[in-house]
Order: sequence, then structure tokens, then C-alpha cells
Amino acid sequence: MILAQWTALVLGAAAVFDDLRHRQVSNRLTAAGVAAGLLLGAGGAGWRGLGIAAGGAAVGFLAFLLFHLLGGMGGGDVKLMAAFGSILGPSGILLAAVLAAIFGGLMAAATLLWKPRARAIPYAPAIVAAAWLSMLGKR
Repeated sequence: MILAQWTALVLGAAAVFDDLRHRQVSNRLTAAGVAAGLLLGAGGAGWRGLGIAAGGAAVGFLAFLLFHLLGGMGGGDVKLMAAFGSILGPSGILLAAVLAAIFGGLMAAATLLWKPRARAIPYAPAIVAAAWLSMLGKR
């Protein structure tokens, strides 16, 4: 489990840096995150672990896909959810999705109070904080 925690820590730090600096999360980063999650799943529990990791990636991707399709979220954020889903599994990423929606809503409200004309916020910090909290809950 400690390797999964380190992977989530590195993935999250890189994603937040990417989003704050470039206003997007790179495809290479999210693809590496998904691959790492799948490898961790397979290495930890064989085919069953691989299936759980793949299921988590699918649930993470689908959790925010509608928001992306409606124009409310970038594609990198959706793929970041898939990457964390491969590490957290289906139940862990569902908790993270709920927490990310709450954190993102609070960030959006604060941004609108501070900069009323803001059109978008970097959403990776909300996703990362939510995923890390979800991972702590699995201990």
C-alpha cells in the first residue's frame, strides 16, 4: 500500500503543478498515472487487482465525463480522475469524486468572490485533495 500512496503523492503534486502553471493537466502525466495504477493493482493482487484498478479507472473517468461534455471541466481533469481511480479502485474514487465536487464548488465560490469575472478555476487541486483524503480513509 505504501507504493500506491507514494504514487498518488507524486501524481497529485505533478498534476497540481501542471494545472497551476499551464492551466491543463498533461496527457503524459495522466496516462502514466493510469499505467502505474494498473501495474500496482496487478502487482498487488494479480488479475483481480488489475480488474479492480481498471474498474476504478473507468469509474473515475465516467464520474466527471458529463461535466466535461457540458463544457464545465477540462479533459485533463477527467483523465486525472481516471488515473486516481486506477490507484484508489471504484469505491475510493467515488468518495474522491464527491469530495472533489465539494472542494471544487468551494474553490469556485471563493474565486468568484475574489475575482468576479473569472471564467474558470484550476480543478486539479480539488481532485488531488479529494483523492488523497479518500486514500487516507482506506487505511
